[in-house]
Amino acid sequence: MEIKIGVQDTVREVALDSTDSPDDVIAAVEAAIASGGTLKLLDDRGRTVMVPGAKIAYVEVGASAKGRVGFGS
Repeated sequence: MEIKIGVQDTVREVALDSTDSPDDVIAAVEAAIASGGTLKLLDDRGRTVMVPGAKIAYVEVGASAKGRVGFGS
């Protein structure tokens, strides 16, 4: 699953692929925002991504998009 996190006062968004369920990710985001703590997510390569909950601007949670090949529409 693809996750994109917008961080306040930062031009680039944080993007990662995770094996967590969408419900788990949403619960973690809500908890980090409510507590003002840190959002910690594990990506599919075993790396930990941490974002301050107070600096989260938006979060997009969706299915991973497979890359397309060719000129098909």
